[in-house]
Amino acid sequence: MAEPQRDALIDTAFGYASLGERIAATVLSGSRTGWLLLLAGFTTLSLLFLYTIMLVFTVGVGVLGLNIPVAWGFPIVNVVWWLGIGHAGTLISAILVQLRQDWRNSVNRFAEAMTIFAAGIAGLFPVLHLGRPWFAYWLVPYPATMEIWPQWRSPLVWDFFAIATYITVSVLFWYTGLVPDLATMRDRAKPRWAKRIYGVLCLGWRGAHSHWRRFRTAYLVMAALATPLVVSVHSVIALDFATTIVPGYHSEMFPPYFVAGAIFSGFAMVLTITIPLRRWLRLEAVITTRHLDIMAKTMLAAGLVVVYAYLVEHFVIWYVGDEYERYMALNRILGPYACAWWGTMAINAGVTQLLWSKRIRTSPAILFCVAIVLNVGMWLERYLIVLSSPHRGYLPAAWDTESGTMIDWLMLLGSLGLFFALLTLLLRWIPAVSIYEVKELLHERREEG
Repeated sequence: MAEPQRDALIDTAFGYASLGERIAATVLSGSRTGWLLLLAGFTTLSLLFLYTIMLVFTVGVGVLGLNIPVAWGFPIVNVVWWLGIGHAGTLISAILVQLRQDWRNSVNRFAEAMTIFAAGIAGLFPVLHLGRPWFAYWLVPYPATMEIWPQWRSPLVWDFFAIATYITVSVLFWYTGLVPDLATMRDRAKPRWAKRIYGVLCLGWRGAHSHWRRFRTAYLVMAALATPLVVSVHSVIALDFATTIVPGYHSEMFPPYFVAGAIFSGFAMVLTITIPLRRWLRLEAVITTRHLDIMAKTMLAAGLVVVYAYLVEHFVIWYVGDEYERYMALNRILGPYACAWWGTMAINAGVTQLLWSKRIRTSPAILFCVAIVLNVGMWLERYLIVLSSPHRGYLPAAWDTESGTMIDWLMLLGSLGLFFALLTLLLRWIPAVSIYEVKELLHERREEG
């Protein structure tokens, strides 16, 4: 849609009230039946997650189906998948704000929230995978009187610092960008208790010139701090695998390969959330088909990098001639995990090609289905990497398979419920779209026209 046409559409959509009032009304209005039903459904799924955690704490990690040689099972698959989902929010928030990409203004708010929730959920799985989760604090270099320090060569310690840094910077960056909108909510809220809560959270924001000047500086600094996390966090997760000598793990290509896959799956989740959200809150005039088209193109670019990584991986295995690597590659295609391999290739390499069509990229219903399928494909890829490589190691006597127990699947389903329940709660109290950024963009467009 052309820029003047989009401005006219926004004028029409918000003709009865200002833009800020329209977006704020999605938060300040009374509780809706649909919202309550959604929250109830996602909360029920969250209880499944709580139930599986209680089982792990009371019975042990044996309920998860972990065994030897497949010591890394579903929890590690979910760690990599959830962290990958969070990367799109960091990319939209930090990198695109420095590149002055205006289209991010309509989707950055819930993309940033998605990052925080996904990273927080990802941080739970390494703890549950420890076997004795109540000793998780051993990963922290606290001042111990007996001078027992973490094993710095352990990937768990790397994950702790990577995920903790990621969550901390993401929360600070998200909250910094939220301050002006919290002041808007304070001014428009009717109940006194709501005014007080928003008033405390907005840190005394009055919209003065000095406030805006300091806000711009702080926001750009936080964006600069968050930018390296897009590469560093998932690279650290990739090094958990690459530093081992297990065939299928030991690959110097893993860091860039994991980063591209993270952006790919992250944008798929952003589209999964954006498309129903824009319809539910009636924000089609703010989150237009142009936004969907750009996000689908970004997802297509990341998907092509992932497909290229698949080709390079198999070419290197053939070129090097290592018999163990060759057997691992052949075992993935024809062995016990063949269904996961073929499903991964069919979805990530095949379904991705549908995004070349502009009709699909601009069709919300079709794009929503494609995004869900690609999320499944990226989970299958992580499942294949984590489980298929160690299940047949150097000693045939130790070969075994692991496909997950009912508790594993319930834990995955429950984590999805917790993720969407947190998003549903957030959208009840925080504007889904950045009010001040969209208003600034609209003002610039009108001045240009």
